[in-house]
Amino acid sequence: MSITRHPNFLRHLLLADGASCLAIGGALALGAGFVADWLGLPAGLLRAAGLVLLPFAAFVLFAARRPILSRSDVRLIIGCNAAWVAGSVLLLIGGFAAPTALGIAFVIAQAVIVAIMAELEAMGLRAAAPIPA
Repeated sequence: MSITRHPNFLRHLLLADGASCLAIGGALALGAGFVADWLGLPAGLLRAAGLVLLPFAAFVLFAARRPILSRSDVRLIIGCNAAWVAGSVLLLIGGFAAPTALGIAFVIAQAVIVAIMAELEAMGLRAAAPIPA
């Protein structure tokens, strides 16, 4: 049996996604001023990113805890993760900020992790037994 076919694979993945968004969102919302200089990214941008992640984390955790997962909820989560990755790429190539080497590494690392999470969620959704739309 493939791991993506495990009955709780997608649910556990969503819980991990929600928990990680909650952690990084809280850290960015509360600590943007502390890391802005190290990352070379505006504190306001970091704080806003953190504040955006908090309600998203709540939604992901809510969706993951429902008795029956909703395909449309999971698709929305995957789409939001893809948009986050696209925004991260635009931040680096768009000239909106001048991140330090550490900032570039941070943006790339979190974008790669989010992209992997989105792909695993898509794989889990495809492998899942039929669930309501």
